[in-house]
Amino acid sequence: MKGKGLHMLAFVLLIVGGLNWLLFGLFNWEIGFLFGGSSAVISKIIYILVGLAALLELFSHKKSCMYCKGSSSAPM
Repeated sequence: MKGKGLHMLAFVLLIVGGLNWLLFGLFNWEIGFLFGGSSAVISKIIYILVGLAALLELFSHKKSCMYCKGSSSAPM
């Protein structure tokens, strides 16, 4: 999976991670509880994928972001 597909997967995982932090901050509840708690294997896999997505976006953001490229066609 390359380019746009990888970016979209990373974006979705970052949304999941962000919503997880919101739920944890507001209600002390996290998505890992659905899968048996934060120590369950599937929960750890989800957390690792969210972290890898964040790293991917962190290191590839500048070259793919229409706002950071200095493009005059970036929406306002």
